[in-house]
Amino acid sequence: MNVLMLAVALATQATPVNLEDARARSRENVQALTAALQASSAEQDVRIARSSLLPQLRFQLGASVDYNGPQRFISVERDASGAFVRQVVDLEESLLPNFGLSLGVQQLIYDRAVWARLEQSGAQLEAQQGEALEQQDTSELEGINRFYSLFRTQATIQVLEANVRRSEQQLERARALFQAGRVGKAEELSAQVNLGNDRIAVVARQSQLATDQARLSTWLAMPGAEAVEAVDPGVLAQSPAPAPALEQALQEARTRRPLLVALRKRLRAAELQESIANAGYLPRVSLQGSYSRNGPNADIVFGNPRLQNSVSGGVTVSWDLFNGFTTQAQARRAQYQSRVAELNLQQSERELEGTVRQSHVALAAQITSAELAEANRKAAADALVLAEERFNAGVSSTLEVRDAQLKLTQAELTLLENRINVEIARFTLMRAMGTLAPGEAK
Repeated sequence: MNVLMLAVALATQATPVNLEDARARSRENVQALTAALQASSAEQDVRIARSSLLPQLRFQLGASVDYNGPQRFISVERDASGAFVRQVVDLEESLLPNFGLSLGVQQLIYDRAVWARLEQSGAQLEAQQGEALEQQDTSELEGINRFYSLFRTQATIQVLEANVRRSEQQLERARALFQAGRVGKAEELSAQVNLGNDRIAVVARQSQLATDQARLSTWLAMPGAEAVEAVDPGVLAQSPAPAPALEQALQEARTRRPLLVALRKRLRAAELQESIANAGYLPRVSLQGSYSRNGPNADIVFGNPRLQNSVSGGVTVSWDLFNGFTTQAQARRAQYQSRVAELNLQQSERELEGTVRQSHVALAAQITSAELAEANRKAAADALVLAEERFNAGVSSTLEVRDAQLKLTQAELTLLENRINVEIARFTLMRAMGTLAPGEAK
């Protein structure tokens, strides 16, 4: 009994985690947060693409100095008689300062590629957001699996502990019947060995319990050394709900699965790349303007606004009439990439339909298995009651009771396994349909 008391003591120190907490925490674990940060990064790409359409202002302020060392020049001049003579001119070293400030503005008037890049960055942002939702669903389903793995181990230990209690009661009955002279000593010893084996089975599950606790706590971004307890979600006390209609599940998946939303946006981004490439055939128009002040003296440049002023402006039209067929090659490449994205989307749609159907069939099969397991458990429980009555009446042995006891334990474990598998299969189907989180994709 010391082992069982220790297990109970350890369980009371664990942090309780219910299913809804596990689902919510899983959607905010490291993998999900990383995907969300990537979506935020894509949002900045939209701002960068939009910046090209806004006025570009540049202010510049500077001062420079030119140093000229001693220099000698040969000049040709006309003398008084009209003849040309060569003269040597020597210049001393000099410092020539220069001060200036300028303000320039440039506004893009028309460039099809810039508008297409802005639209493309928006499509890529939506694709990244869809992929982030897809990762959140993946993280949530993994959290659900880990939660139910821990709950399965906890419930298994409870079933094994109940079996230990039945073995203790059997040992007490065998001992009492031996003392009354109704059975031999072998019956008591057999019951004692059975009890020892059942206690060993409970101890063996403790290491699995620690493993499942660590897997769940680390996935939920909790300290790995912290013991957690999966709160009973109540699924064992109720019959499983039926599976949704297959056509309904397929329709939900087509419209709500984040993966398909992301792939459709990737296809849109690839199509816009064609527009960007074809923009090379079109002219680009921009407007420039500048204001500047320059001079050799800082007081003149910065202190006298009437002097040194210079203003310029103009419209620029640029058109690549021929660039060695680069634009044509880029347009062809964009078409091929668009076709690749289209093929990937079509294949993913087919695979998704197969996944939904497979998950739907698996859920229906698990529900049927759970119903059969419940019937087996009831039959095994009745068989154990009958075997105990026969043993108490002295017309059977411990072996018969033990066989009925093991069959009941196995039936309870089978029911537990199948009932939890029903819930996992249901959440797996919801994951395939894109309905784990309500209203997450459109």
